[in-house]
Amino acid sequence: MSITVVGTVAFDAIETPFGKVDRCIGGSATYFSVAASFFSPVDLVSVVGDDFTDEDAAIFNGRDINLDGLQRIAGAKSFFWSGEYGFDLNVAKTRETQLNVLAEFNPQLNERQRNANVLFLANAQPELQLAVRRQCTPRVVALDTMNLWIATAKEALTRVFREVDLVIINEAEVRQYTEQASLVKGAREILSLGVKTLVIKRGEYGVLMVTNDGVFAAPAYPLENVFDPTGAGDTFAGGFLGYLASRDEVNDRELRRAIIYGSVLGSFTVEKFSLDRLREVTLDDINARYASFQALMTF
Repeated sequence: MSITVVGTVAFDAIETPFGKVDRCIGGSATYFSVAASFFSPVDLVSVVGDDFTDEDAAIFNGRDINLDGLQRIAGAKSFFWSGEYGFDLNVAKTRETQLNVLAEFNPQLNERQRNANVLFLANAQPELQLAVRRQCTPRVVALDTMNLWIATAKEALTRVFREVDLVIINEAEVRQYTEQASLVKGAREILSLGVKTLVIKRGEYGVLMVTNDGVFAAPAYPLENVFDPTGAGDTFAGGFLGYLASRDEVNDRELRRAIIYGSVLGSFTVEKFSLDRLREVTLDDINARYASFQALMTF
């Protein structure tokens, strides 16, 4: 089963209490694709400038990631984000954002990309997400968003919610969108729009999944060393949807397993800056940590 992801491939500059990097590979589609490719083939749809070199693109080498949808714009610069974290690694402070090539990004999916089994609409303007959504009819459509779109484009975001199966969102965004203090009550409100599954990221407190049939909660994997949380949410989404795409059907049992695989991939990402930890990880490493996660939750 294949996946199409539409999102960003970018450069980041990151500072945490444990170090900093002035230029590293980032972007929602980058983290997502690398994580998902451990389980399923991925078609990546994004745009970069000519500052994105073959050496930069090496992060995709040797993985089942099709780059036909990665546009290169001559004479332009790639999307750039600079941010910092304090000791509360759940909160990022943006220093600078340069849209660059992303300002004119208008993805047109080819036949292969339209026919994927799973479509992931990574964080972007809701109007762009909706335009992509209407180009294809996959088995599962999942979406990520952020507080900016809730504040500035809530009506458009609601229209997208009505046309997707699964929403991945953090707990602050659930409260912001619904104006409900209770996460479960807020989740029910979003489900009422037609969303089948709501996956709520809670950082160091784990993940809450809410469907019309019930609620599932998983803790975060306990780590001794956390260096950089950038991209952890997109990595989680990649592991989660990559695993689901590898299954014959999507049911409650597989959704719960997918939550754990997503959490495992996210736990690896934060152990080093950028995608440096994901460069090292093997499927055996992932399965070993999955087994440890199972033991953690058994009582």
